[in-house]
Amino acid sequence: MKYRRLGSSDLQVSTIALGSWLTYSGGVGRADAITCVHKALEVGVNFIDTANVYGRGAAETLLGEALQGVARGSYILATKVYFPMSESDRGLSRAQIRKQIDASLARLRTDHVDLYQCHRYDEDTPLEETMEALTEVVRAGKARYIGFSEWPADKIEAAAALKGVARFVSSQPQYSLLWPHPQTDIFPLCADLGIGQIVWSPLAQGVLTGKYSPNAPPPPDSRASSKTMGSMLPKRWLEPPVLEAVRQVKQIAAEAGVSLAQFALAWVLRKQVVASAIFGASRPEQVVENAAAADISIDAAYFLRAEQILEPVR
Repeated sequence: MKYRRLGSSDLQVSTIALGSWLTYSGGVGRADAITCVHKALEVGVNFIDTANVYGRGAAETLLGEALQGVARGSYILATKVYFPMSESDRGLSRAQIRKQIDASLARLRTDHVDLYQCHRYDEDTPLEETMEALTEVVRAGKARYIGFSEWPADKIEAAAALKGVARFVSSQPQYSLLWPHPQTDIFPLCADLGIGQIVWSPLAQGVLTGKYSPNAPPPPDSRASSKTMGSMLPKRWLEPPVLEAVRQVKQIAAEAGVSLAQFALAWVLRKQVVASAIFGASRPEQVVENAAAADISIDAAYFLRAEQILEPVR
């Protein structure tokens, strides 16, 4: 496993991170989920990402159980706040941030998280109020650092311009061979501000593992076939032109001597501004395969060929 510094923080995060969005919020059974968490730690993954809204607390609760007995200083834990936890609990107001951080810590069975992230931007709360509340959380020792996910460039700049508040150290955008857009504007802006990238869905929710074939039904054990996880997978990514292009990229990955999943993760990690790529796993062998991508070096010519094939369907 390799590690990179997260933005301007002192956090050294594994370049491959374990996520819990659809998998550990109910998509994967408890025993299998805990096995995956322990396997991730075993192979050197030290960065675990979750959010309060994943299963309305279910993912945090599962991780709290799975991490019991594991030395707190041996892993880096991140969670998020914003999306509705009830009909009345949502957003990034001071009251919500105070309430939700305490609820997250209780579920995670810890006294602090290493990274507390705004899951989206809250148009209904003044930015100053949000940043002041996050600063309170940091000063109280409940979070070491703060970050955000999918914020627009102008709001990132506005937050950086505020005085006397904690600084963001991380950005969490969607980023993959099928969704390369953040590299155009968000990556350069954040780099100038000392903000590192933790990217989600680097395997395009499993499409970039090559498990789906053009003009064939999804495998029965795949995410697309799952009642709990399949609804979040963009239907366009399962259309024959996309899957045919992915099939061709899988052949390029084979030429490079790696699996398609490893190829896709290595493509994401080719940029040093990406501190870590988050993947979800339902089986321990997926953890092992994806973690191995941290050590892979692939000639840029292979990546260029893959980008040219995927460009028309991105």
